[in-house]
Order: sequence, then structure tokens, then C-alpha cells
Amino acid sequence: MPRLAIGPEFPKELSALAPAVRRDAVVALRRFLLNVAGAPHPERVRGARDPRVATLRLTQGHRGVVVRQRDVYWLRTVLPDPDAWSYARRHRYGVNPVIGVVEEWDAEALERVEPALRRSAGRSGLFDPICDGDLLGLGLDVNALPLFRLITTEADVAALEPLLPPTQHVPLAVLARGGTLAEAWRALEAWRASAEPLGPIDAEDLHAALLRSPDRAVFVPDKVALDRVLRAPDWCTFLHPPQHRLVKALGYEHPVLVVGGAGTGKSVVALHRAAHLAVHGAGPVLLVTFSQSLAEELSAKLDLLLEDEVVRKRVEVDNPERLALRIVTDAEGRRPALVGQGARSLAELTDDALRLLSLATGDLLDDVDPGQKPYRHIVVDEAQDISPAQWRLLRAAAPHARDDLFIVGDPHQRVTDTRVALATVGIPAEHHTLGVSYRLPHELLSFAVRLRGGGLSTGLVRGATDMYDLSAVRNGERPDVRAYATWEAELAGLRATVESWLAEGVAPAEIAVGARTPGLVREVRRALDGLEVRAATFQHLKGLEFERVALAGVAEGVVPEPQPEDPPQDPYLRARALQRERSILFVACTRARSKLYISHSGRGSPFLPL
Repeated sequence: MPRLAIGPEFPKELSALAPAVRRDAVVALRRFLLNVAGAPHPERVRGARDPRVATLRLTQGHRGVVVRQRDVYWLRTVLPDPDAWSYARRHRYGVNPVIGVVEEWDAEALERVEPALRRSAGRSGLFDPICDGDLLGLGLDVNALPLFRLITTEADVAALEPLLPPTQHVPLAVLARGGTLAEAWRALEAWRASAEPLGPIDAEDLHAALLRSPDRAVFVPDKVALDRVLRAPDWCTFLHPPQHRLVKALGYEHPVLVVGGAGTGKSVVALHRAAHLAVHGAGPVLLVTFSQSLAEELSAKLDLLLEDEVVRKRVEVDNPERLALRIVTDAEGRRPALVGQGARSLAELTDDALRLLSLATGDLLDDVDPGQKPYRHIVVDEAQDISPAQWRLLRAAAPHARDDLFIVGDPHQRVTDTRVALATVGIPAEHHTLGVSYRLPHELLSFAVRLRGGGLSTGLVRGATDMYDLSAVRNGERPDVRAYATWEAELAGLRATVESWLAEGVAPAEIAVGARTPGLVREVRRALDGLEVRAATFQHLKGLEFERVALAGVAEGVVPEPQPEDPPQDPYLRARALQRERSILFVACTRARSKLYISHSGRGSPFLPL
């Protein structure tokens, strides 16, 4: 029976086909898995750069391209017949000799590039000071070494990026900008999906290489697994190596804090870690986030990730206020009043919940029987907006034991005035960083960083966190900033923009429109009447992502909000309030995967980059 692995591009390309074509292709793949009569068979590719590449006729006019080794088939893409044959001839595949992951090379394009590099090569190459042994020690392909020796400038390395596997380009890019061999090695190590030591690497073992490459392939042993991969969003199935290392770690002896910039996949990591603990953990799991609306979003996503109902019930999804309310309600036998005579504030409710929990489970600072705690594992998303009292409650709700707390957040995306280092609330966490934004293109990320002001932000860790090392993996469009003479004209322009996006085929669910205040959102909704797109305040876009985002009313006097009549006299407090306003706009801007539209009437917000 064939062992079939699906590449991340295949489900997207399959979903773009006409329904009838898509149906026939899926039936063909099911037959292929079962190895029954009428199943597609691999066809050799004349002129292929890699003899292991073949095609499968999945339906009339469309073929899948596979990399085959014995009974292992890695399904890369599905394309119309001529494009499939061209793709199959153009690429070659290998295994990185150092970290053992699969690599795809655009061999045809590299053949065209080599003469140009040879013509422009000077007397000395960029990597001449580095011996072959050191370059090979970074996993660089021995057959590509002569090509790399022709490189004379950092611009040459940048131009080769689309043609090389990232595990080849990344160490070259570090060396090209003057980095050391140790720095290049660390950059390569980031592409390892497991922190566990690797055994011997066999360049001919495609199966083992695919298992080490969770962002490039997932095996589907049967029809059920195949159907699940084909219908699930890619975040459910394909994790980038840094994400995979954090999610699948065998066990953390101490609480874990993962800090990452916008689009680095923090929420995806939190979801997958909660799912991992539901399957492999030692007891109930709580997935907690900043607000009820975000908790509902995470709960819906967890339903997609955990289809087994028994396993799914092991994870509760909530926010700190509702957790406190539930603890007090269970202890007192009735829901406490939050408004009216004798009502408690949320802060008082949290303090009462902490007191009740400590009475039930003993001294908060001592290890106790895990069975006495409400949860065995707690995963926290949007950690930067959780208050000190809420942190103490969460710490008390799980035992001091392996895999107790797994926390993700970004101080730069704070929308409250909460600034707390975890160590000060009894959570000395080991710190990990996600530094690559997979959601945002370079252009949008650069714009957002300049808008946010770069710089340092406090909270979660001792000291401050910067965002200068955040990078993106693809290029895209620059944000579109529009100025209008009047608010009415701006609303008309906003409607025309959203209508044009819908006309281009963008699904309404993939479009969000934001404004700073609830009043402005109401006016935006009236202007967009009949268009089924989400409209919300900037804060309520937190934690979400969309293909396209439009932000209206980003004008002076609106963003930032005007100072109160009696502003704080302390310059530090005023600066904090201003930085919070920047963070709120930054959060809204970084919800877009591909296109960001910003409009204002009159003078634009002073936060907008020039």
C-alpha cells in the first residue's frame, strides 16, 4: 500500500478547482490510497531534473505532482496538465544533510541564473574566506557549492532566495551580511522541527525526511485522514518548525512563556499545545484568553482541531473573569451579583476566587496533589493583557508540576494598561521567542512597526522587549492610506473599497472593517448596510485575522483619543496612555494577511508613518 504525504499547497489548490473537478480528484486519491483498480498510477516525467518526480492523473485535464521513493509519495501540487508537467520538470528535491528536512530547488531557474552569476563574478567571491568544510557544516548542498562560490554581493544572495530552499538560503543570508558561522548555524537550527537530538541522516530516506518536515508534509494513512487534511484550514495541519518544537515538546519542567510579534502564530501555538495536552497530558486543560469574544473564537477553532468529542471535552476555554465567576458561584451556591445592591466588582470577584481556591487546595506556594486543583494544565493566550490578580488566580488553579503553565503573548500588542512581569506573580517562566511573521508581508510589517514606533515594551518578562528582529517570509502590497475632505466622503470611499474587494471574489468573512470607537463603528455599519462584512472597534479585532482589513477614521483627534479634561500630570502616565493608543492601532493594522486600507478625513493620525 502506498504511504501518501500531502504538501501544504495541495489542499489550497484543490479547493480552487471547480466542484466537479475537485470531487473527481478526491475520488482518485482515495482509490490511490486503497491501491484498487482504476487508481491513478505514477507516470515518469521526461526531462525531469529529479528522476523521483512523477505525475498522477487525478481528473480530466489535471495532474498531481509527486516525489516518489519506493512506496512513499509526497504530493506537492495539483495543476492543469501542461503546468503539472512543467512543474515536475523544473524542480529537484533533496534532504538537508545537517537537520534532515526535505528541500525543494527550482533547478531550472538556477540553471539560467548560473551564467549570469559567472559573468558578474569578480576576482573574489563573497564566501571566499570560508572553507568548503565550514559551508558544508551548515548544511549547504555539496552540488550547489560551485554556484554559491560565484556569489559576490549580498544582493546576489537576496536574488537567489525564491529559487532556494529556505534551509539553504538562511545560512547564506546570515554569512552575506557579515554574520559568524555560529550565527548562521543558529539560523539553520531554527528550521528544525524537534529539539530532540537527530539520529544518523540518510539522504535517501524520503520518509524520515518528511516526518522531520511538519511544515512541508503530513502523512494520510487512510480516507478519513485524507478528507480531514483536505477540508481543514492549513493552520490545523501544517506547523512551522519553531511552532512545532514548542507544541510537541515532550514535557516542560517549568512554566513556559512564548513571546512573538504580530502574525508569528502565537494563538496557533496555544491552540495546538492545548490539543496536545488534551491527548497526552495528565488531566483537565484550561485554555484561557483575554476576553469572552476571543474565548469563543478559540473554542470554535479548537472544535476544528479536536474532532474527537471525548478528547475535546478535556479542554475548557474561558477568560479570567468567567473563571473567577465560576469558582465563586460553585463555592457559594449561587451566581454573585455584579450590578446593583451588594454587587462585587470584577477585581473583588477575582480576589474572592483566589481566596476560595487557596482554601480548597492549600498553600499556593507549595506543591500539592494535582487532583486537588481544578486544572492540571493551563494554556494562556494574549497574556500581555492579563492583570496581576488574574495571574495569581491562574497560578493557583494548576499544580506546580510538569507542563503546568504554557503562556503566549506580545507586550507590543497590549490594549490595556496592564504591565506585569510573570516572575513578580510567582511564575518564573522559561522564555522562548517567535521571530518570523507568517501572516504579514514585508511591506505591511514594516509599516506597522514604524507605526508602533518600534522600540521597547515592558511586561511579561523582566526588563523590556524589542521588536526589531521581527521578519516576514514573503512580499506583498503596501498599505493603502487615503485622505478625504469630509467624513461623508470617507464613508463613501470605504463602501466603494469594500464593494471592490467583494467583486474581486474575496469572501465577506475574510474582510474586516475597524474604527476606534463604538460610535464610529455604528456609522461605519450604516455606511456598509447590505454588505455582510465584520465591523468592530480596533480592540475587538484583537486576536483575529482576515485576508483584507479596512480601518476608517484614523484621523487626528480620533486616533489617539483626545486627552480627558483632567489629564494625568505625571509625564510617565501620559506617555503610557499614548503608547497604549499606538498599540491599539498597531493591533488593528496587523490583522490583515494581504491588504490593509486606512482612511481619514482631514489631517491623518500622527501615528501614521510618513
